[in-house]
Amino acid sequence: MTAFLHAGRFRLPLQRPLVMGILNITPDSFSDGGRYAQLDAALAQARRLLDEGADMLDIGGESTRPGAPTISVEEELARVVPVLRELVSWQVPLSIDTCKTEVMRAALAMGVDLVNDIAALEAPGALDAVAESGAAVCLMHKQGVPQSMQQAPQYQDVVGEVGAYLQVRREQARVAGIATERILLDPGFGFGKTFAHNAALFGALPALCRDCGPLLVGVSRKSMLGHLLGERPATERDAASVAAALLAAQSGAAVLRVHAVRDTVDALKIWQGLLPLSLPAES
Repeated sequence: MTAFLHAGRFRLPLQRPLVMGILNITPDSFSDGGRYAQLDAALAQARRLLDEGADMLDIGGESTRPGAPTISVEEELARVVPVLRELVSWQVPLSIDTCKTEVMRAALAMGVDLVNDIAALEAPGALDAVAESGAAVCLMHKQGVPQSMQQAPQYQDVVGEVGAYLQVRREQARVAGIATERILLDPGFGFGKTFAHNAALFGALPALCRDCGPLLVGVSRKSMLGHLLGERPATERDAASVAAALLAAQSGAAVLRVHAVRDTVDALKIWQGLLPLSLPAES
């Protein structure tokens, strides 16, 4: 596995899993919609996540939950730019969660260190926007679009198809000029996948990490956990999210995208402290 992630202003070692704290600047996120839509609340949450041990922050201005409506570039920028303007001076790794090229370019111009794109830079101009910067990118697999992706997802071989897609997008990013050490891949749990698809992918994480390179895993509070908990509400899935994050780390995940930062960091410390030999060997 790549020994570090070159993300804009930062060179982040990958000897241990990095914890990415989620900061949704949206009124309709599936688990915390509206809580951080105001600037003061967003900044207070950003500080809280960092104090709890987040290695980086992922700022999103458009919900991508199943059924979520799309918003305009202007609306997304109006949500994220004030927050980014403040956070870039904090000297912490920042990620922008967007699939819009215009938003990527604006955020990159402000100094954002990573583009987290559920569309894997497929939008016109997106590959060039990231290639021309020094930022890292996370390329995610999804089937369909958020408005309809969960209606009837189908695969012949979900692990093979997702793995192949991620490898193709990684190579296309390289050809566009994005160095390997700037690339993360994300299997896209919950994005056009049934519970069975998600479970198969989760079980295949060791092989995906080996074959695809550094993976970001984001299952925090997602419906795949609710399925196992009797459809418990998203806000009551943090313990399950920590357990899933720890399993993903043990399977080789490089970055864990989570809501419950403190509890995830604590779980990783216990794992690393009591079972140090369980860490994935660095290649």
